[in-house]
Amino acid sequence: MARARGDPRCRAPRVARTSRMRANLILGLIGSVFTLVLLFELLRRKHLREKYAVLWVAVSLLTLAVAAFPQTIYFLSDLIGVEVPVNLLFFVASMLLLGISVHHSYELGRLEDRTRALAEEVALLRLGLEHPETNREATLQADDWSVSDHQDR
Repeated sequence: MARARGDPRCRAPRVARTSRMRANLILGLIGSVFTLVLLFELLRRKHLREKYAVLWVAVSLLTLAVAAFPQTIYFLSDLIGVEVPVNLLFFVASMLLLGISVHHSYELGRLEDRTRALAEEVALLRLGLEHPETNREATLQADDWSVSDHQDR
């Protein structure tokens, strides 16, 4: 059962709570600004694709919003029924990281298949260059494979 905000067990001393909130705001602001600057620099240098940058910009802005307005986490934890708001943050962060891991695994598998197909195509083409009279058929098969492979994508 979630504790009410007025519950004395949940309340820290006023001075400590204010300084802690200020420190959270400053750390959240620094972390978000640093992340945004890093993202824009990686995008500028073409080291990060735009589809990934959108995700990280959203994460950075959500971090900033939670740091600036911590009552949103309290509200969401009460709404969902999570007793400790930090547990909600950890759960959301771990689900985000799990989703990113699954997506990267998918991309890795796709790239491995593409690399294998390209390596096979290059091997057939090299074989055709080394023995043009005997491997004309292999070269034609590699060209057909290359055309059909690119049409699928």
